[in-house]
Amino acid sequence: MKKIASLPAAPWAPLTAACGLVLAAALAFTPHLAHADGPPKIVKKVPPEFPGEATRKGVTDGVLKAKLTIDGNGAVTEVAIVEATPAKAKIFNDAATTALNQWKFEASGKPQTFELKLVFTQE
Repeated sequence: MKKIASLPAAPWAPLTAACGLVLAAALAFTPHLAHADGPPKIVKKVPPEFPGEATRKGVTDGVLKAKLTIDGNGAVTEVAIVEATPAKAKIFNDAATTALNQWKFEASGKPQTFELKLVFTQE
């Protein structure tokens, strides 16, 4: 089973997807800037797929730190992977970016920026 999880600062419910593989994901947000209301409410989550290329290359785990910008309507406007640990974890960048660009949040009326960590693990 392949899992994608986060380093929990605040737990989120597990996500599950099927494409020949079962992926479980739990994500936590750490605000880039302090917001009195906390992180925005997620209304649509799309879990990243564990890349077949990672399996073929023997990359079984890694941690990505992503900066996520959403507009006032709750749409993701930018995803930037700011760190991958270890360096070989960059193989997960495209999968994480593709999934996070499809997320939707509750509208707040103003743009917001958050950072999150994704932990990719293959069991």
